[in-house]
Amino acid sequence: MAAAPSGLGWIAGGAAAAILLPSLAIGVGMPFWIALLVSVLAGGGVVAVMAPRRRFAELDASGAARGRIEFARELLTEAEPLTERMETTAAAIRTRAVAERVRHLVKIARDIFAAIERDPLRIDRVRRFLTYYLPRAAEITEAYASLERSAVPDAARLAATGELIERLDAAFTRYAANLQDADLDRLDIELKLLKSSLDEDIGPARADIPSGQKKGTT
Repeated sequence: MAAAPSGLGWIAGGAAAAILLPSLAIGVGMPFWIALLVSVLAGGGVVAVMAPRRRFAELDASGAARGRIEFARELLTEAEPLTERMETTAAAIRTRAVAERVRHLVKIARDIFAAIERDPLRIDRVRRFLTYYLPRAAEITEAYASLERSAVPDAARLAATGELIERLDAAFTRYAANLQDADLDRLDIELKLLKSSLDEDIGPARADIPSGQKKGTT
């Protein structure tokens, strides 16, 4: 099911049609009914372009694992604003090393989002990341920025919070590797299936034949 156009999209589409109609009918001298048709089509195009992007639209039509796809869509929709918060916080953090680590967290998170968009059925591998670690990361990074802005910064708390951010980086990296491992597992399966088909159709590779059965051996 396609996403409904936003109110802004309808306003922009209507404005485009309203401007185009007199320009074509009066300025160009086009017959009114043709100018009206062109204007309506143009306005509709603007509405379509400005419609919010709906994740996994291609998969929706297939009906495959619809429940899990919808679940993945909901989790990613809730998670995206968290990375935006962290990106904003990184710009406010004065300690360069910590700011760069926060930006790295954002990058890893968005890489995970992209991987789930490619294959939403893997959502279970990163559910805890999306529902627990990412929200906590947004809170911890904002806490660090707040501690830095204190009139008398608490050095011990800053150090402890910075250490948590570093450990979160390790957790984020592990979850990203989890998804990559899933890709490699699938590749291994595909390679085994391909090898089996090739062995059946053209015979096993020479390296797979026992030495005593190779041509020319005794």
